[in-house]
Amino acid sequence: MTFDYDLFVIGAGSGGLAASKRAASYGAKVAIAEYDLVGGTCVIRGCVPKKLMVYASHFPALFSEASGYGWKVGNAELDWEYFITSIDKEVRRLSQLHINFLEKAGVELFSGRATLLDSHTVEVDGRKVTADKILIAVGGRPIKPDLPGMEYGITSNEIFHLKEQPKHIVILGAGYIGTEFACIMRGLGSEVTQITRGDKILNGFDEDVRTEIEEGMTNHGIRLIKNNVVKTVERVAEGFKLTLSGEDQEPIIADVFLVATGRTPNVDGLGLENAGVDVVASSIEGPGYPTTSAIAVNEYSQTNQPNIFAVGDVTDRINLTPVAIGEGRAFADSEFGNNRREFSHKTVPTAIFSNPEAATVGLTEAEAREKLGDAVTIYRTRFRPMYYTLTGKQEKTMMKLVVDSNTEKVLGAHMVGDSSAEIIQGVAIAVKMGATKKDFDATVGIHPSSAEEFVTMR
Repeated sequence: MTFDYDLFVIGAGSGGLAASKRAASYGAKVAIAEYDLVGGTCVIRGCVPKKLMVYASHFPALFSEASGYGWKVGNAELDWEYFITSIDKEVRRLSQLHINFLEKAGVELFSGRATLLDSHTVEVDGRKVTADKILIAVGGRPIKPDLPGMEYGITSNEIFHLKEQPKHIVILGAGYIGTEFACIMRGLGSEVTQITRGDKILNGFDEDVRTEIEEGMTNHGIRLIKNNVVKTVERVAEGFKLTLSGEDQEPIIADVFLVATGRTPNVDGLGLENAGVDVVASSIEGPGYPTTSAIAVNEYSQTNQPNIFAVGDVTDRINLTPVAIGEGRAFADSEFGNNRREFSHKTVPTAIFSNPEAATVGLTEAEAREKLGDAVTIYRTRFRPMYYTLTGKQEKTMMKLVVDSNTEKVLGAHMVGDSSAEIIQGVAIAVKMGATKKDFDATVGIHPSSAEEFVTMR
């Protein structure tokens, strides 16, 4: 059978872009469909604009700290409209850049929403095309619980387009998104209240990391309300009134509230049933949430249909941009590059761009003890970085190594403090390669630096 394309990709986000360009480099005839701006969540409403907001949120502290070094800094004021507009311009510039990259790679771009008609046929805005192989890379989207008043809340999609800076923002959720935006908005000068369903933020991370970030957030003026969920939201003259589940918890008034309680794979409307593609339950859970689905794939990102594949957040494996890119490239190498390979989901580093920042790679202490019992040695240090000695601030950095006592292999590395992401990225190479504590000890530290603590801990 003759097909219009060797590969048709649905979704021009990180995974889809990486896969399409890599497949085209092998000589495949490739097309990609996107109904929104090219670039996906990361470029349009995720990593990139968020990191720009993170940078902006650090300036007030820098202005304050400069005085400790003798600098005289005048009154500083944020021009919110200029700030938001500048971020939007950069996002659109990057989106166009990705379009240019597709053109250069010879990938045809379809602007519109793609739907599967069968296992080899896709329809985009009334146009039907066929493909030998189809890759689904449509990512995920924020989801709100079905509770009274949730329609008033914004999600991480809308926070980049607020016309005015919130005076008081309430954030529902204790994961990456909720925690990062709590710190961003506080750094920018808003009053911030974060409501968490459990007794601690960032479930799944090492306990020391969770504790250190919470302490830092509290010290920076963020109000954390734990073990509570929102029961109702009402519109009032001052903004919105949130009634919580705790019997002794007073209602909260805010002018904006962000719902950051979960994301779900974007499977709706794809026509998966037309092609017979199997799905599995996704990981989102909690009061008021419906059961949601993710596309089921094997280690080669292949669905139950041999010619249909899926990568990235739509599969709900590890929902990180570099993972989607890695999965997309591994798919292209396997199917078009004569290099069949899996993408490893083991020892994937990640960062939380909170304040304080944190980053981690490998096993948490709890995970290591679950696997090895008492055969785990923990090395930990906590100190005030040199930078803060003249500022008068008591900011702390925490570093931690989780080591297998039997082999001396470093199973996990965790850090909370300035430049955590930059430092852990390098440490992740050593952990991925199976370095031992002796290898760390034998490495000469760069002095004076915070990073040297990773090779001097005893």
